[in-house]
Amino acid sequence: MPHSSGKPALVPWRAVRRRAALAAVTALLVGAAAPPAAHPEGIGDRLFPELGNPGYDVAAYDLKFDYRGNSKPLDAVTTIAARATTGLDHFNLDFSGGTVRSVTVNGQPAEFASAKEDLVVTPSVALPAEGLFTVVVRHTSDPRNSRDGGWIRTKDGLVMANQADAGHRVFPCNDHPSDKARFTFRVTAPADLTVVANGRPEGHAARGANTAWTYRSEHPMATELAQVAIGRSAVVHRTGPHGLPVRDVVPAADRQRVEKWASRTPEHIAWMEGKVGRYPFENYGVLIADASTGFELETQTLSLFERSLFVRDDMPAWYLESIMVHELAHQWFGDSVSPSGWSDLWLNEAHATWYEALYAEHKGGRTLDARMRAAYERSDAWRTDGGPPALPKPPDPGRRISIFRPVVYDGGALVLYALRQKIGAASFDRLEREWVNAHRDESVSTADFTALASQVSGQDMREFLQDWLYAPKTPPMPGHPDWKAARKPA
Repeated sequence: MPHSSGKPALVPWRAVRRRAALAAVTALLVGAAAPPAAHPEGIGDRLFPELGNPGYDVAAYDLKFDYRGNSKPLDAVTTIAARATTGLDHFNLDFSGGTVRSVTVNGQPAEFASAKEDLVVTPSVALPAEGLFTVVVRHTSDPRNSRDGGWIRTKDGLVMANQADAGHRVFPCNDHPSDKARFTFRVTAPADLTVVANGRPEGHAARGANTAWTYRSEHPMATELAQVAIGRSAVVHRTGPHGLPVRDVVPAADRQRVEKWASRTPEHIAWMEGKVGRYPFENYGVLIADASTGFELETQTLSLFERSLFVRDDMPAWYLESIMVHELAHQWFGDSVSPSGWSDLWLNEAHATWYEALYAEHKGGRTLDARMRAAYERSDAWRTDGGPPALPKPPDPGRRISIFRPVVYDGGALVLYALRQKIGAASFDRLEREWVNAHRDESVSTADFTALASQVSGQDMREFLQDWLYAPKTPPMPGHPDWKAARKPA
């Protein structure tokens, strides 16, 4: 197994060998056991048990990448500032996307070993509880196999798609949305390419034939929402509501072709603010990538979209814009207010689907009631296939993103519809605003949502939402006794 080879300066090698031999003899004499083998740890997420790591909270990541083309790994340095929540003689990071060259903890060389998708780090001095510490990992970050997410290769560069558990395929991290942190990105790339990342730009400078770019997030972010885009891109700047900076990143060759869609973003932000309140971050924009991902993704402040959506001529405007609003809504629901566990995924997708449907009603006349009735008819089949909205089945073998099933999208939105039917539109709208305001920049659970729904409505919603979120069968819809779930076809 790999480990660091650093030795204290100015210590003769014979002395090192002599001390090592003496330690070995002493261990045999007193019967000391060998250090335990490295093994993966996790925080016990029900869907991804080995994801995340106990014993510490990350405050900040500083990520450095040196990009030299899609055919070779990036040289990278990940610096993590964290606080130990208990005494640590070792700790784990999630990482499986490259080769680790060295690790230091508080400036001192540390031993390290791989264990499945974990990097197990043993500092030279144990870390005290509540102590602050810094980890520096020098490694590579390999974009050549994007089958499981992480780096996604485009026609002219790279983008990230880390949801749900692929951030650690790009950089060492505590890869779970319950541990959000601030990010700084420092990326060097050939001078003819443009680099954009989450947060605000902090400048770029020429370095020979390359350019070094820096971005910094002003708000904590889950690792699954990190974004770095490298390519032949145009960055289009515009202004959103109350002076909000909007920057869209589009293929340079398609700038004029996609402008009619990208230019709608300020209007979408204003519409969402009218529903749930002020946009929660420092800027926003769409990232249009020439790649085939099969999905769109709400990476924080810079939502990722496939180019093919914006260059086809057979898609109604209301439909495409409702997809754009879906990813925008995630900036409130999923990004600013993040799930504390992946079983809480419905909190993200139900809300984004809800506002997508409302926008389709607003822009295209597709009524919310009709969509929810259709969802009700399918709901029992969705629950059979994927589990109840807040108790989804584990991912299918080899398909980690299979947790993103219809039951957490329209099935989850159906729960919100039932809740609005139960407590009334005025209380529901107040709940939505208070939810994103009370939990801004936090990671929260389904129990937190139930508690706030009870508080805002003045009713105990625990039993009602327990049935809607966890029952294997869909409960009766308040106000619509004629709605029936369809029998699943054989």
